[in-house]
Amino acid sequence: MEISFSLKALTTAALLGTAGLVMAHGNVTPQPVDTGNLPVLGDEILAENPFRKGGSHGDANALAVEIGESAYAGNCAGCHGIRAMSGGLTPDLRELTEWDDEYYMGRVQNGTDRGMPSWKKTLEQNAIWAIRTYIESLPKPE
Repeated sequence: MEISFSLKALTTAALLGTAGLVMAHGNVTPQPVDTGNLPVLGDEILAENPFRKGGSHGDANALAVEIGESAYAGNCAGCHGIRAMSGGLTPDLRELTEWDDEYYMGRVQNGTDRGMPSWKKTLEQNAIWAIRTYIESLPKPE
């Protein structure tokens, strides 16, 4: 009897804990991003990160990293981890080398069926590219 009760209690606790994690993923209150003195990119979505060194606005790389770090902390870190180091529920963004710029932009704008919200109506492309620039500036995992 004791074993059965303990097993039921443990199972219930595990299920409730897992449900909490699933419901928490993607539950983020969007934070505004001040893109400051970054060049205005306009409404047409670019296919490549313009703030990457060598990009069309590569001279703004350092500023984009700084703005991207703040934007990431306010909008992404809750699910993807501090400095893009995932705790295991979401991918470690520093390791997503197979995501080209166009795929990244589509994923961020449209969200995923696995819980990532769409940021299309919340973040304009300057902020999204600044976040990408910040993530690219981080050291890769060893």
